[in-house]
Amino acid sequence: MYLSCLMFPLFSVCHPVEPLFSCYCFPAMLFPSAQRFKRSSAAFLNPVLQNSLEDVVLLYEFLLAELDIDKGQRISIKDEELASLRKAAEFDTICNEIIPKSITEIRRLTSRLSSYPRVLKKEDFERTVLTMVYTAYRAAQSQGHQKDTWAESFVNLYKALKHDLMFPYNKEPS
Repeated sequence: MYLSCLMFPLFSVCHPVEPLFSCYCFPAMLFPSAQRFKRSSAAFLNPVLQNSLEDVVLLYEFLLAELDIDKGQRISIKDEELASLRKAAEFDTICNEIIPKSITEIRRLTSRLSSYPRVLKKEDFERTVLTMVYTAYRAAQSQGHQKDTWAESFVNLYKALKHDLMFPYNKEPS
């Protein structure tokens, strides 16, 4: 926040002024890797899976069909028929290019989510859910302190999504 001083002949008045690119106007980007350019074109790497009810059902099928997560943390759909669908390519891009995979990146996301000033856009909600799915997988595959760390991140993502779903009802009456 900056101070702006207006000079009047006999006195000056100082008042707070938000900078032009304030976080109130432009909240922190939740998924910065979605704002990169695709290598093969000038378009942004910003796919959205759920544009219809059929897309929601298909995403559910992807998740039920069992995912394979290799040692490099690359996510793929095990079912070859489902993996061959056009939406599966978008799913692959979101899971392998956009959602955070390290505990540090996931904590950064939950921190941004906790201070997000409005309802999430559908693509951010979708990516947060997929990050939560990935975090649950990592918690299930980990042991000891690592398991606790992944489980804590899962809970924090859950709380952020619950807050987002309840956002309109959390507003205090004016």
